[in-house]
Amino acid sequence: MKTRSVLTLDDVKLLLQAAEQEALKNNWQVAIAVLDDGAHLLGFVRMDGATPANAKIAIEKAGTAALSRRSSKSWEDRVAAGRMSMLKMPVLPVQGGLPIVIDGYCIGAIGVSGVQSHEDEQIAEAAIRAVLSGLN
Repeated sequence: MKTRSVLTLDDVKLLLQAAEQEALKNNWQVAIAVLDDGAHLLGFVRMDGATPANAKIAIEKAGTAALSRRSSKSWEDRVAAGRMSMLKMPVLPVQGGLPIVIDGYCIGAIGVSGVQSHEDEQIAEAAIRAVLSGLN
């Protein structure tokens, strides 16, 4: 039997807090979603100024990363390269969703929406760094 890490409620709170801090530092209003490895919502923040669409998109970006175990940008890159069949996959091919990987296992994902896609990913990266630094 295998054992692996899982996201705790404290981890989720830290992810959301770190992501919100990165967004505030840059004066960005975003929605932030943290999901488990099965794409079930564990935590969510919609900052003042973020739209209802941002809320749904953040959850879908995180779901893409959780279920596929890859960044949502990897799907965007495939579509941009001409693989239009990827649009039929159950993913949102837009940068801003990242899997959270510990010891080679995806334990969840974070998705951000509200600014340029590379900035959404910058926020997600900052959140993951905050959690991973707490594990070392």
